Amino acid sequence: MIADLQCVVLDCSDPAELAAFYHSLLGGTVNQRDKRWALGDGWATLHAPSGLVLAFQRVAEYLPPVWPDPARPQQFHLDFGVADLDRAGEQVLDRGATVLDGGADGRSWRVYADPAGHPFCLVRH
Repeated sequence: MIADLQCVVLDCSDPAELAAFYHSLLGGTVNQRDKRWALGDGWATLHAPSGLVLAFQRVAEYLPPVWPDPARPQQFHLDFGVADLDRAGEQVLDRGATVLDGGADGRSWRVYADPAGHPFCLVRH
């Protein structure tokens, strides 16, 4: 095992609105303080009672998916918590991932793509 699933991040045009929608479905706490994520206009979170964490990320000029049109597919990415970003990065690359953003500025996360091109993040615990 390399990592544990931290949360599922959904792109959207209005993070607060989408967090409120999922809160109405799942309950829980919107924008609960959590050292793993910063809160702000472009980001919101929902900590559900089940332990699931959903995050909502503002994307400029967001275009929603059109089901089942492959020209506008579903949009989300996964965040995986890791103890050591360097080691986990090497391990995912060994398994076929590619680097999208190596976090050269010292951030606590790095962005990769799976072999099919779907982005995911490794986030330091």
